[in-house]
Amino acid sequence: MHPNYHINDTFYENPPDDYKNKDLYDNFLEKYEEFKNQIVQNHLNGIPLTYYKFGDGDYYFLKKQSVGSAKPGKRALKKPYWLINHKEFVKQAKNNDYYLCEIFESNTKRFIEIFDRDFDFPAEFVYGSISNRWLLNEFSKDIGIIGAKEKVELIYELMQHGEYKDYLGLDEFKDYLTIPQKYACDNLKQTKKNLEKQLKNSSASIFLLGVGHVKSGLLSYLKTINNAIYLDIGSGVDALAGIVDIERPYFGKWKNFKLKNSIIYKNIDYLNYKGKGENIYLN
Repeated sequence: MHPNYHINDTFYENPPDDYKNKDLYDNFLEKYEEFKNQIVQNHLNGIPLTYYKFGDGDYYFLKKQSVGSAKPGKRALKKPYWLINHKEFVKQAKNNDYYLCEIFESNTKRFIEIFDRDFDFPAEFVYGSISNRWLLNEFSKDIGIIGAKEKVELIYELMQHGEYKDYLGLDEFKDYLTIPQKYACDNLKQTKKNLEKQLKNSSASIFLLGVGHVKSGLLSYLKTINNAIYLDIGSGVDALAGIVDIERPYFGKWKNFKLKNSIIYKNIDYLNYKGKGENIYLN
């Protein structure tokens, strides 16, 4: 990988060959500083915003292609596409404030096909900013989590341990908000209703969320309920839960913290995680 794409205190295992080309996104590092400064300023000014992270799975879901996580029965939805209000997902996906997209060519082409515009920032910034804990350190007193119930519960239990809090660089998450781990897209209206109840009782001013494909119909709606910044971190939630695949972009140095209570892992959807990398078991 060309040094142009290096983010401090991270490591990207097995990046695509695209990253050997400095001209793929030649102002990558300058744009990263702009991204960080923008979030800090908008947070200070109390401006509610949404950041939508686009990947290949989102493309397949928005195109109704039964591939990977977008395949009915796999994770995002149990019903076939014709039985959900798919047009609402497409419509709301286009109503966010900022868009992030991984910069390799095949992905950026898919983004433009869906959104008919350029993206605002590389999605690599989100992965890097979780992996090096910049986001956690910068907003340590104001962060909430939104994710699958089983994974959010796991994060909560990990946060009862000082060693883990020291690793993340924060004392607490202010809010732990949940959605169903599977098939949240089957009933978008109900998913919105359940999350709305939780958001109305929340106090965080910046939320990190990893909710799968339901984000397309959900994310732009959240700031109408509660004035906050909503940042889509995708598999970053898996990292916080200690179950991230270290071959995910920029997570090569991440330490997966574990609880010795195996029962809590019984119903976890591990995505592509196979246990590779450094695992630290907490007493």
